[in-house]
Amino acid sequence: MAEREAIYALAANLVNELIASGHTVATAESCTGGWIAKALTDVSGSSQCFGYGIVSYSNGAKESLLGVRPGTLESAGAVSEEVVAEMVAGVLALSGADLGVAVSGVAGPEGGSDAKPVGTVCFAWAAPGRAPVTERRCFDGDRETVRARTVIHALERLREELKRVG
Repeated sequence: MAEREAIYALAANLVNELIASGHTVATAESCTGGWIAKALTDVSGSSQCFGYGIVSYSNGAKESLLGVRPGTLESAGAVSEEVVAEMVAGVLALSGADLGVAVSGVAGPEGGSDAKPVGTVCFAWAAPGRAPVTERRCFDGDRETVRARTVIHALERLREELKRVG
């Protein structure tokens, strides 16, 4: 699968760039179930830049582990830019990392709605002291494809955010 090769290549490049810059990264994942963390830790030497990943698949986990406010979940829904912004803030606070990423989405095949169809994924990237950058995307494909494309996009944007951090 070309997507898996792309994921490994992106993760390897990101890990090398993180190590070279002396920065660390943490992940907060819902729809990907830890796949971003897995991609990073598949790279030998990643322990130098990755020490923290949380899979917060349920709303309760988002609240108790990452400090997402119940009111945010109620008003915006788990798949929202507001929730991923709170997720990434939570994982940064817990981990002390220099960069963080959070994802929450509807990978399918069920669970979509008119407002949030299957393939909808919300992302947040942040660094301590900086407001999170959020984005909402909608990917085509089956569950595996949506999740793989989510990982690819998260890793690509982490590389961009690393350049901003310096």
